[in-house]
Amino acid sequence: MKRLVLTKDELTAWVRRMTEGVKVFAPVAVGDYDEFRLVDSDQADLIRWSYQNTRLSPKGLFHPQAERMFKFSTSKEDPEWNILKEVPKDFSPRVIVGMRPCDAAALKIMDVNFDTPEYKDPWWVRRRKATTIVGLACTSPSSTCFCTSVNSGPFDTKGLDVLLVPLGGGRFLLEVVSERGEELCQQFGPGGKEADSEAIATYEELKKKAEAALVPIGDLSPFKERDMLEFFNSPIWDEVQFACINCGVCTYLCPTCWCFDIQDEVYESEGCRLRLWDSCMFPLFTLHGSGHNPRAEKLQRVRQRFMHKLKYYVDKYGQGVACVGCGRCVQFCPVNIDIREVIRLMLVQCECAV
Repeated sequence: MKRLVLTKDELTAWVRRMTEGVKVFAPVAVGDYDEFRLVDSDQADLIRWSYQNTRLSPKGLFHPQAERMFKFSTSKEDPEWNILKEVPKDFSPRVIVGMRPCDAAALKIMDVNFDTPEYKDPWWVRRRKATTIVGLACTSPSSTCFCTSVNSGPFDTKGLDVLLVPLGGGRFLLEVVSERGEELCQQFGPGGKEADSEAIATYEELKKKAEAALVPIGDLSPFKERDMLEFFNSPIWDEVQFACINCGVCTYLCPTCWCFDIQDEVYESEGCRLRLWDSCMFPLFTLHGSGHNPRAEKLQRVRQRFMHKLKYYVDKYGQGVACVGCGRCVQFCPVNIDIREVIRLMLVQCECAV
């Protein structure tokens, strides 16, 4: 495993070299928050190497919030009227720099929906194949984070090609974790020097300290072991749903939510078929054409959100819960609903059912 130590200037120079050959996305300050934006050589100095989690996860770079899928003409004078034509998209090589390990782990969770042996979303697959991910270890987790409780961690390398670790004093440890990461380093040459024992010891100490700062929320294995209906019919949902206002913030900020809607929009004789993020928290999400709505009540929608994350996904894929512990839903919920507390209530339900 290749490990190098770079100064901040060397890291910035590496990013500049990348921008000359591929598109580079990185976290930059936008107003009061940080977002992943396309950066060029002149903007490499603006990259935020000490940011907390971005408000919106970088999943939008793979599954855009609004995406033009197809275009068509409604004019009968057009010989190809009402024929769908795919809207051109850019699948050129790109690098995402500074992605937190939790967000990289979230992409692996979303793969089971967009890239399976039976069904493949061609745009998701091509974007994933075109992307190299340079992660940024989380040395100071937020109080709302709990990644170590959900099969991840602040220094986790799942889904990453390279991991950067801030060592302090303007130094970074660069760890190559995949063949694609090795190719990136060979192509653009990060510079730096081989990590010595002192740098590796600092890395290990920072990792230990970051993991210790995260409060564990319990063993989640009972979610797999218990019967689905024990959770579905539990009285806890009345308590959980009470404060919810169905705003959808939790699902829009979540890096593992993948629900979408497809709509056609027409202006004069030109039409476009769009794919748009949607949310299971919205009443219209499950409204049938007949007028029937199987989840018309707020309790049903709140239960669906947590059951999907913590039970349905677990049973269907056997890969643990569909949550990476980023804490965004906890941090930004306007009525302070905390998924960690919901997990605790579900665990208590398991104990009561024994």
